[in-house]
Amino acid sequence: MATFPIAKADLIEGMAKGMAVLESFDTERQRLNATLAAQRTGLTRAAARRHLLTLAHLGYLETDGSYFWLAPKVLRFSGSYLASARLPRVLQPTLNRLAAQTQQSFSAVVLDGDEVVIVARSGVYGAPSRTMAYGLHLGARLPAHPTSTGRVLLAALPTAEFTQWLQACTLQRLTPHTITQRSALRKVVAQVRRDDFCLAVEEHELGVHALAVPLRNLQGHTVAALNVVASPQQMQAQTLQRDMLPLLQEAAREVRGLL
Repeated sequence: MATFPIAKADLIEGMAKGMAVLESFDTERQRLNATLAAQRTGLTRAAARRHLLTLAHLGYLETDGSYFWLAPKVLRFSGSYLASARLPRVLQPTLNRLAAQTQQSFSAVVLDGDEVVIVARSGVYGAPSRTMAYGLHLGARLPAHPTSTGRVLLAALPTAEFTQWLQACTLQRLTPHTITQRSALRKVVAQVRRDDFCLAVEEHELGVHALAVPLRNLQGHTVAALNVVASPQQMQAQTLQRDMLPLLQEAAREVRGLL
C-alpha cells in the first residue's frame, strides 16, 4: 500500500516510532524485550523500552515485566477496518457466491510492503473448510513473492517501483518450489503481467495450488487481487486454471464498477 506523503513538520516522530515498535511483533518474534525491539526498529534500547512500556500502559501490549507481547486490544484496528472499509463489504457477496457455486475457498487480498493481507474471505460451502499452515483468516499476512495474489499485485506496480521492491525484499524459501532468485522472480512477474493472472504451484505451502486475477476499478487501477486455493487431492493445477480462471475473470468484470 502506498503511504500518504506529508511535510516533515507535520510528522509526529513519536507516533511513528511507537507504531514501528508495535509492528515489530510478528509470527517469528511473538515476544520482545527492549533489546530485541530496539534491534528490530533501529531505536535505542532506552527509547524502545519507553515505547513498550507506554503501549503496555495503553493496553496494546501485555508484559511479564521483561518481555512484551500483543494484547487483544490491537484487534480494534483490524476489526474497525473490516467493519467500515468499502472494499471488503463490496467484495463479500461475490466471494460468497463463488464459494457456493464451486465449493472452493476464495479471498480478496491487498499488497502491504513485502506482504499481502487478506481483507475479505469466503467460507467453503458444503465442504469442510481447510486451514493452511499460515492461516487464511481475515487479516492474515502472507509473503508476496511466492503467492498468486502477491505476484498479481506486484505485476501491477510501475516498473521502477517493482524494481525498488525487488531490491529491498528478502525472498525467503518456504518450500522446495519457492522462487528465491530476483532475476527469476522478475521474469515470473513479467509473465503474470502479460497473462493477467497467476498460477502458483506449491510455492507458499506444499500441497496447495493458488490461482489469482487482478481486481481493477473503472480507471484501470489494480486495487486488490482475487484468488482461489485448492489442494492437489481436490484439483490438479492445470484443472484449477482451466475450471476456475473463467469464473475469476468474470467476477473481476462484475465488480469493476463497484471498486
